Amino acid sequence: MSKKPYNSAPKREKKEYTGWHAVIRDPRVIVVAVLVILSLCAIFVPVGDRGDSLTNLQFGLDLEGGSWIQLEFLSEVVTVDDFTNIYDVATSVGKTLDCTVNVISKNQIEVQKKVSEEELKSAVEAAGAAFVSAEAGVGSETADSVKRILESKVNSLGTNDVKVNVLTNLNGVAQYVRVEMAGVDMNTAQEIVGSQGLFEIRIVTEGNNTEHVLFGDSVVAVQTPSKDMHGSWGVGFTLNDEGANALRDACIKYGATTNPNAHELQMYLDGELVYSAPLSAELAASITKTPVYSLSASTGTGDDAKQRAQELEVHLRAGALPVQVQIAGSGSTSAALGDYFKMVCIIAGLAALAAVAVAIYFRYRVAKIVLPMIATNIAEIIILLGIAVFIQQLDIASIAALIAVLGTGIDQLVIITDEVIHEGIVPSQALYMKRLKRALVIIMTSAATVVIALVPLVIMDLSTLKGFAIISILGVLIGVIITRPAYGKIIMEILSKTK
Repeated sequence: MSKKPYNSAPKREKKEYTGWHAVIRDPRVIVVAVLVILSLCAIFVPVGDRGDSLTNLQFGLDLEGGSWIQLEFLSEVVTVDDFTNIYDVATSVGKTLDCTVNVISKNQIEVQKKVSEEELKSAVEAAGAAFVSAEAGVGSETADSVKRILESKVNSLGTNDVKVNVLTNLNGVAQYVRVEMAGVDMNTAQEIVGSQGLFEIRIVTEGNNTEHVLFGDSVVAVQTPSKDMHGSWGVGFTLNDEGANALRDACIKYGATTNPNAHELQMYLDGELVYSAPLSAELAASITKTPVYSLSASTGTGDDAKQRAQELEVHLRAGALPVQVQIAGSGSTSAALGDYFKMVCIIAGLAALAAVAVAIYFRYRVAKIVLPMIATNIAEIIILLGIAVFIQQLDIASIAALIAVLGTGIDQLVIITDEVIHEGIVPSQALYMKRLKRALVIIMTSAATVVIALVPLVIMDLSTLKGFAIISILGVLIGVIITRPAYGKIIMEILSKTK
């Protein structure tokens, strides 16, 4: 008996979608839609305490209001000949000039003191080396340390809207550092970052003479400013073993334990006396037996004393800068002026978008082409702003980059649209894909040149120019990788239905 042949169920044919049904199912379009939604959430969904701001966008001081200070390093980078032991030269120059000298390279040293070229040349020759040149500034290691400390100091004010940019020459020597603080007034800015922040404890030896005991690098813990029962503000801090032993040895050596009133402890901040008092009877008796680790610096009573205590706390927590600095320039923007600039930027952006839309409409006179172009451009800007929430403050230069991205984005969409239309006739799908690939190659080549041209601005860290470069590069990459391929799919479906 023959078996009945097995008939499998007929295969279900995959349904081919066209028009907008095909567009909304395309993976490239879905990616753009998802990124737009996520970007809108990043921009508008409240996270933490954002004050009166309607968005999570970070604004620079020219839009938010705030201050900027440019500091000059009081230091010299000296180049000597290559035929000497650079470490011996650094030691000798440091002793001659009575300052700290660091080795930068095999023929360069960093003299952390502002001295004349003649003095430097004399000190180098006394060390047995040949003087080549001197340039104001510091090496990269010191510059990085300054940047880290300044960021810590400004962030201690309770604001994260801070930018610290070290201005470095092409030879790697940094002469200036620029600090931008949104929402911080000029007086506070100068008090916190306008000085080295060097804390020192000295002891009176005889008469008005004092002797060094320790620096702020011996402080390992700092308390918040508080008032005592007499209303006097002060900052408590804790010393490490080295600092506590140095204090104990100095107190015993100079007689502060036996005659406290004649040998007061004095505390200085950047050479300015902030506290001076003899040891208490209890502390004098205790320190003779064992090192004392906990101390307090009193700054007096009143609001001024409170402010000085807060400044002292900041410097003790973050530490002193490794090199002295002086203010080379400063400026500020009021909150009202910042709000005005915001409004102007919004109007400029909307005007640019409207102008682009009108220009595109007069070119194609087909709403089905113009609207997707504008929608793609808006999606690109939204994604760019969503990324900027996490990595970049928006200042006037960054807004200019956004407007530039808006214009160049439309240029690239015009290239795609013109390339795929053959003498005004919609091509076949095979020819369309060939022309689209050719258009994308042109766009990618153009984008690569833009990125290459802007990368030096990012590397050189030129303050607001860096923000302009970052936004421009991000806009180009988002367009090439995400929005252009999606637009290619959208316009293909539109052109197939457009005569």
